[in-house]
Amino acid sequence: MSEEMDKKESCCSTHNCSSSKEPVNSIPEPAGCQDDCCKDTSTDQEHPAVSRSGQKNDYMVHGMDCPACALTIEKAVRSMEGVSQVQVNYSTGKMQVIAPNTLALAALPQTIKKLGYTLEPIQAKGKARVYNIEGMDCGSCARTIENHLKNVPSVSSVSVNFSTGKMTVEHDNSVEDIMKEVSKAGYKASLVSSRKQNVAHRTDRSGWNLVVLSGVFLALAFLGSYANMPPLWLNLLYALSIVIGGYKPAKSAFYALKSRSLDMNVLMTAAVLGAAAIGQWLEGATVVWLFALGNVLQTQSIEKTRNSIRSLMDLAPPEAWVKRGGEWVKKPVEEVSVGDVIVVKPGEKIPLDGEITVGESSVNQAPITGESIPVDKQAGDQVYAGTLNEHGTLEIHVTKLADDTAVAKIIRLVEEAQEQKAPTQAFVDKFAQIYTPIVFIGAILVMVFPPLFSFGTWGEWFYKGLELLVVACPCALVISTPVAIVSAIGNAAKNGVLIKGGAFLEIAGAVQAVAFDKTGTLTEGRPTVTQVIPMEGTEADLLSMARTMEEYSTHPIAQAVVQYADKQNIAAQPGTEYNNIVGKGVQAMIDHQIYYAGNVRLFEELNVPLVSVQNRVKELQEQGNTLVLVGTAKKLLGMIAVSDTIRETSAQALQDLKQVGVKEVIMLTGDNEGTARKIASETDVSRYFANLLPEDKVTAIKKVQAEGKTVAMVGDGINDAPALATADLGIAMGGAGTDTAMETADIVLMADNLEKLPHTIQLSRKALQVIKQNIWFSLIIKFVALILIFPDILTLWLAVLSDTGAALLVILNSMRLLRFKR
Repeated sequence: MSEEMDKKESCCSTHNCSSSKEPVNSIPEPAGCQDDCCKDTSTDQEHPAVSRSGQKNDYMVHGMDCPACALTIEKAVRSMEGVSQVQVNYSTGKMQVIAPNTLALAALPQTIKKLGYTLEPIQAKGKARVYNIEGMDCGSCARTIENHLKNVPSVSSVSVNFSTGKMTVEHDNSVEDIMKEVSKAGYKASLVSSRKQNVAHRTDRSGWNLVVLSGVFLALAFLGSYANMPPLWLNLLYALSIVIGGYKPAKSAFYALKSRSLDMNVLMTAAVLGAAAIGQWLEGATVVWLFALGNVLQTQSIEKTRNSIRSLMDLAPPEAWVKRGGEWVKKPVEEVSVGDVIVVKPGEKIPLDGEITVGESSVNQAPITGESIPVDKQAGDQVYAGTLNEHGTLEIHVTKLADDTAVAKIIRLVEEAQEQKAPTQAFVDKFAQIYTPIVFIGAILVMVFPPLFSFGTWGEWFYKGLELLVVACPCALVISTPVAIVSAIGNAAKNGVLIKGGAFLEIAGAVQAVAFDKTGTLTEGRPTVTQVIPMEGTEADLLSMARTMEEYSTHPIAQAVVQYADKQNIAAQPGTEYNNIVGKGVQAMIDHQIYYAGNVRLFEELNVPLVSVQNRVKELQEQGNTLVLVGTAKKLLGMIAVSDTIRETSAQALQDLKQVGVKEVIMLTGDNEGTARKIASETDVSRYFANLLPEDKVTAIKKVQAEGKTVAMVGDGINDAPALATADLGIAMGGAGTDTAMETADIVLMADNLEKLPHTIQLSRKALQVIKQNIWFSLIIKFVALILIFPDILTLWLAVLSDTGAALLVILNSMRLLRFKR
């Protein structure tokens, strides 16, 4: 076989074991496979629903208005008996709890409720269904429905969330039966499609209503002070403003203190109570109103960021026309099975992944792959849910269930990515945990020690201490990183790129060199035979012999030889004792004689005389051909020249990478020097490594890393798994068509080309820039606020404005990443 072929055929393909990043111990190891590539070197990966410490349970937490809320909830839940691990992600509004069983979490909803938040279990696959409930106007309504359904024998569990208007039920009877039972309780239920569970919640106006009402009383009192209103009435109006606007924060503060957490609610409530205690009613009411206003604006802004991913749920239609007998029946996509045939008319979105059986059309795949130009499709081609059928009616054989489509996997992977903390975020969180208690203690010391030593009045220093309490919460700093990361990951997803987490986003932003596998990445990966050169006999004899040996190989070059022979109507000869010679070629017994097909190295090791063809071999290789030599252990019978074509988008993508700041573009190939040089010149590659075995690609990556560069490796996610794992960042291409690519790489380009890679690198660099802007802005605002306290320039309301205003500006700055375009 050719040099390109033998480099691709690793020991993993020889032993039929996995070369992906999936744990090897999930696949039965073939007997006798002792190669290093087959040994389990993966990190311990638990089952997605179970950990060694217990069972994972996922929830949506509603009501969080700052990152400190997440920390408060984590501390409270972690202290519950039976809980081994808990993680709350403010950016996505999700919480994951690990406990031995669901019984250990029976008190969880009540615990969260005491903290001032509401909990919604995320539906697991199985019998659980989610319903919208209409007619509830208070929390007791939810309890009424729950108590009613608990008495229904076919219902095993029920949870009604008043704030979201949703109900999650595990039941054995029909959906219609559940709807009837809810109607008996006086309410109306409607089933929510599982794909749309996380679509943006209905706008909650209660926060705005409280802000407006609190503001009205504040304004009346402020105007009353100029109209000589009695002090008692003024204070009463201020008190009403404080109670209306500050009830929720005060309630949350109470439960935060019970869980020994110092969040913004605690600090703000203490500051307001202190202001009231020293008679600063106007200050206290202004602080509450600004804090409530800031929280509402922050919540709305962060919801827009969350909705950037939730909106992906709308890509695929909820129903499909399914062929049943001779009729077409409209069904929810969840009820469509693999093997069903669906029809999609012109202008409609494709509801499920499948293969076209009848019809031709152009399909706009931009929502999945990010490709701007529609792709022509015909019978036998794959199509994806969420893509648009532009013209022509298509009949599609369904190949994946609704939960397993490409778009479903995109949503699942992106949501998981948003919940992973980046290194910068982890550092900022640790800093905030130290900063807040230090400033809190400092505030107490400021209140006590200066007046104790007669450096001013108690009231004066008490007020300064209250200001320090407000400045103590690093909301803007804590929120600076996660919102930027969520926004960037959302932007990438909409452009057909999956970034698996904030850590990988940060690495992508720091990449200095990008290495590419040649075949299938820079080139089409579909080589064709260009010349057949027999030394003995005819071309037909040579092709027949080559086909006999190559038919059992799945390598692209082997298949090219077989396909060419097939087009020439040349059949294979009878053969036995087929064997793959790793890294060199193949062999077979034909007519009681062993024949070989492989690269030059194979025939050199067999000591076959090649002097007479050396010049011809060199000439063909310099023209960019890969050679398949055919012969016995004693003589060469002929050569077959095969070449690959460069992808149209590759050269432009590599130029764009250099424009966005990538210093070096590298090509890794198993091809000979001549072929590598030719491809490199046509694609503007900075540097190339030729004649590489699979393990040599790893060595090449390490060599570049040793030069002090951060290296990204781009491959197909399967054959290049070792190199992808070795690089600082693994990028797989063609994720829409291969599940393995989605699972193995750190970043996945859904399209089968490099078009979106420059956008991904530039987006990552922009995200790092935004994160740095946010962090520095937050720190400077805090520093300035701390300095202005002691010259009596800062007031309580200015301190609140600086804190909530800074947090809001940081969120808005991060949201720019949602609209970033290269």
